[in-house]
Order: sequence, then C-alpha cells, then structure tokens
Amino acid sequence: MKNILAFGDSLTWGFIAGTWERHPFDVRWPNVLAAGLHGKARVIEEGHNGRTTVFDDPTTTDDRNGARILPVLLSTHQPLDLVIILLGTNDIKFANRCRAFDASMGIGRLVQIVQTFPYQSWAPKPQVLIVAPPALVPTTDEWFNDLWGHALEESKLFGKHYARVADEMGVHCFDAGSVARADKTDGGHLDAANTKAIGTALVPVVRGILNI
Repeated sequence: MKNILAFGDSLTWGFIAGTWERHPFDVRWPNVLAAGLHGKARVIEEGHNGRTTVFDDPTTTDDRNGARILPVLLSTHQPLDLVIILLGTNDIKFANRCRAFDASMGIGRLVQIVQTFPYQSWAPKPQVLIVAPPALVPTTDEWFNDLWGHALEESKLFGKHYARVADEMGVHCFDAGSVARADKTDGGHLDAANTKAIGTALVPVVRGILNI
C-alpha cells in the first residue's frame, strides 16, 4: 500500500464556511481521495487552520508556519510515496504579503524540504504534488471580507504561479480552482460538494503519479 501525506490548511482540515465547524470525515477531500483509490493508498490528513507556507502568524499562539512543521511530519510518517501540498490562501491574507507570487515562493521552499529531507535508508524519497487553492470570492461576511477581501484578484493567480514552480522543480501540479469554487458565505472556505470535488478530481492524478 502506498502512503500519501495531505499537507494543508483549513481547506484540508475541512472548515465549513460560516460555522467554524468541520466537515464529516467522508466529505473532506483527503478521505474522498483515499476512498477513490480503493485501498491502494493510505492518505494521512494533515490540515491546520491558518497554516501558511513559510510565514509566521504573530496573531496566534499555535505555530502556523508550514516550513517548520513539515520536516517533523516527513519524519514521523515515513515511508511516504507522495506529499500533496495545498497551501497559499493564508499567505495572501496579510496586506504586507498579498501576492500569489509570494505564496508560490513559499511552496517552492516546501518542495525543497521534501526533496532534500534525510529520509531513512529504507524509505523512498516521496514525489510531490502541489495543488493551487481555489480563488477567493466576494462575501458579505464583514470579518472575512476584512481578512482577505483585498486579495480577491490576487488569489486568481495561484494556478499560474504554482504551475511555474512545479515546472521549475520537476514536480506535479493541479489547480483545485478548476474543479472547486469557494463558498460566498465567507469567501474562502468550501462547502461539502466542492471539497469532495477536489478529492474526486485528484484520484486519477494520483493514480497516474503512483501508477496504482
């Protein structure tokens, strides 16, 4: 059986727009992906609300910097055959770093961490699939509009910049915005149908990468 690490933020955790609650287990995209692989791979859910690629969030007590936690996860979950990275939305919510390009630079650093980590001699070096988040959409929720309303147009560029990084670093890429749209309830999170759509769409992609 293959082992896959799904490394992401609230979109991977399963944040339900407008409720601050979590989608059921079988709705969250990592588990939809696992179900679609019919026992040929184990998908490890590793979603953390607010997680960034490489940036610190000084407003919270929990460490949301993905670059710091990723090496720990690579160690504890090895052997891994594939690491799927779906991050970036939280990188652009801060006005001082609201470019998709900045998020793509962070994604590049995470790919580098996966590619250079000192795995055990018996463990393979996993392949990498970077997933561009769906773009933000307008919302009437005042709090969330204040959080990331300034970055609506910028979020449409995730796919472009992530594809470039994937090409430069020799890894796989998928644009989640091609199959999923954020819920206008808060402008950034996903309803059940859209988070399931990501998992379903990734099934043939992952099958192709892992030859399963």
